[in-house]
Amino acid sequence: MLERQKNEIATFRFGVICDFVNNPSLGHGQKEALLKEKCARKWSIPFSDKTRLSRSTIRRWISLYQSGGNKIETLHPRNRSDNGQARTMDEETSLALISVRKEFPESTAKKLISVMNERNLITPGVNLNLSKVYRFLHKHDLMNRHNPVDRRKFEAELPNDLWQADVMHGPHVSCDGKLKKSYLIAIIDDYSRMIVHGEFYYSEKLSSWLHAFEKGLLRRGLPRKLFVDNGAAFRSKHFEQISASLGIALIHSRPYCPQGKGKIERWFKTVRCSFLADYEVTTIDKMNEDIKIWTDESYNQRKHSSTGQKPLERFVSNTHCLRMAPKNLKDHFRKKVYRRVASDRTVTIGARLFEAPVALIKKRVALLYHEEVPEQVEIIWNDKSYGRIRPVDIHVNCRVKRDRDSKNENHTDDQAGYQGGKLWNSKGGKHNE
Repeated sequence: MLERQKNEIATFRFGVICDFVNNPSLGHGQKEALLKEKCARKWSIPFSDKTRLSRSTIRRWISLYQSGGNKIETLHPRNRSDNGQARTMDEETSLALISVRKEFPESTAKKLISVMNERNLITPGVNLNLSKVYRFLHKHDLMNRHNPVDRRKFEAELPNDLWQADVMHGPHVSCDGKLKKSYLIAIIDDYSRMIVHGEFYYSEKLSSWLHAFEKGLLRRGLPRKLFVDNGAAFRSKHFEQISASLGIALIHSRPYCPQGKGKIERWFKTVRCSFLADYEVTTIDKMNEDIKIWTDESYNQRKHSSTGQKPLERFVSNTHCLRMAPKNLKDHFRKKVYRRVASDRTVTIGARLFEAPVALIKKRVALLYHEEVPEQVEIIWNDKSYGRIRPVDIHVNCRVKRDRDSKNENHTDDQAGYQGGKLWNSKGGKHNE
């Protein structure tokens, strides 16, 4: 299994257990109720047809995470003994099963398997058993298709228990003599209704979201959960890894079901009806200055109709439970890629070539860097940092002495330098070869 896949699985597992590991004060009864709720849920598990989790599995993940020093790497899956063998249905069998299910919407899994066998729709070599069919039907929402959806009003219990984030399409602004569309990225604290951060950007891409998210963390601390939709930026693997490394559980709303984000949507409506109603748009910088003043001095200081309190006042009423952002917060936002160090000590990121330590030759290493500062790269192997690596300068390398013991790597060999291009000895004869 690739490191990228292991990271995705570890991030998912952390999202399942974060309620337990981030709340050590939970009582036995609360833990049991929470465990029961998680076992009853249907999950979209990365690289698996399963949709349910057992009590023993969740408890094992909690134990691994806590005994491993609360590191996300402890949740990486171990290599399976049957690695390399097919364990899922191929595309042809999957499409055939969906077609049969639509033809027999009320039939049992046993009946579906019987029909598949009678019509020779199962690819040779694929074992279509009951558990595999049940998992497949649950994953594709083909089991209980007519059940009503249970929607209930909810509110977090404390500040920073839950943040909601979303993007609003804003007005066109002047940019380099042209009109360009703006996007308002905002984060609201569910408990207090306080706007953690709100800012207009020229795009809703990942870079814009991460900029807004980092500002919110620096200003108001770390949330325990973050509720977002299924936009490309919110589904980014990079963002999921950032959240997991900070101990923040990431929750995605169901596709085409925006009801759970009512609080942030309600604030966007207030922005349109109040802030933007008579606003004369000029530049995005001026608009950001004005919305910051309006948010901090008007909205966050005005009594909210739902809570009966001012958002900022309600937020600071329970500061004892807040988690401050770590001093190395910027490091958590670095992108991580995996490379194998070549025999000549080089690794490549994009079109850039870097030189790694001799000790890491042939090793598969992790490289951490900020995309806006791509020349500053930290190299990690076996959970140990080997510091920053430098870009390769092939002209300098031609003058660097190679130490056979790999102890000194940067001694310049003066005698190996250019000697004036002498082809003949002083007596006019050729050099002995």
